[in-house]
Amino acid sequence: MEATAVERFEASRPRLASLAYRLLGSAADAEDAVQDAFLRWQAADRERIQVPEAWLTKIVTNLCVDRLRSAQARHERTAGGWLPEPLLDGDPLLGPADTAEQRESVSMAMLLLMERLSPIERAVYVLREAFSYSHAEIADILDITESASQQHLHRARQRVATGRRRDVVDHAEARRIVKAFLDAAASGRTEPLIALLTEDATGISDGAGLGGRTILLPGPERVATAVRGIYKPSESKRRLIGGSPALHAGLVNGSPALIAVIGDRVVGVLVLETREGKIAYACAVATPTRLGRCSAMWARQEHDAPLVESW
Repeated sequence: MEATAVERFEASRPRLASLAYRLLGSAADAEDAVQDAFLRWQAADRERIQVPEAWLTKIVTNLCVDRLRSAQARHERTAGGWLPEPLLDGDPLLGPADTAEQRESVSMAMLLLMERLSPIERAVYVLREAFSYSHAEIADILDITESASQQHLHRARQRVATGRRRDVVDHAEARRIVKAFLDAAASGRTEPLIALLTEDATGISDGAGLGGRTILLPGPERVATAVRGIYKPSESKRRLIGGSPALHAGLVNGSPALIAVIGDRVVGVLVLETREGKIAYACAVATPTRLGRCSAMWARQEHDAPLVESW
């Protein structure tokens, strides 16, 4: 394949990958979908493709829809162990973050909410809300009518609507939030934690990397009790993760996060989505297969001093 064709594809790769991540919630699956699109681009009669960017968007979107429809994906996502793959701030897969809709579409809570949607509803929602495609363009991408696109978007908005957007925070604010949370967790009591949570706060965990089902935590009391237990150090926990991690504050999927690190290896992430200054949603991920990309990104970045040197 000629160099110009490769360059044209590579110029589109970041946008395609961020689209695929929003559709699939998995960095590994998103990269696989983009690579499959490259193979199709390589085999295509490129002289007949009038608008390569539109052609590539169509290919990637439909590859993702096919993956979401597959029996394997349906089983994985309904078996009780699926959570989105967290991404550190600066990861190109997070894509555009200029609008509230774009930022919201990669939050951990929204990626989970989008599991309620059918594959076609999810595609319409992401293309419209995160990438501002018109209904005419979406209809062409998905081979549906404009009217169908509008109907799918209406249903999708109803199913994921919360009416409550998370706060937009920078690194300094994220560090303040995470430090306050960690101090409260280290107190050994639930009351300081509950004071940091909204009245309708919820949480979810992947079972601390033990390979079990996801654990749902409805209500601030359940969240606080679980966090108090998780962040109480013990030798058994240290053996499980391979040492005593340093605890850092950072941004993950655009939200404040407590990041546990041993060397350059991320061994756990707790994402804290805030609303009006209080924590409304907590998502804990510790399964190693979900943290590989975080670890790779962490090893390439500069970091602030840890909040806790050794847990």
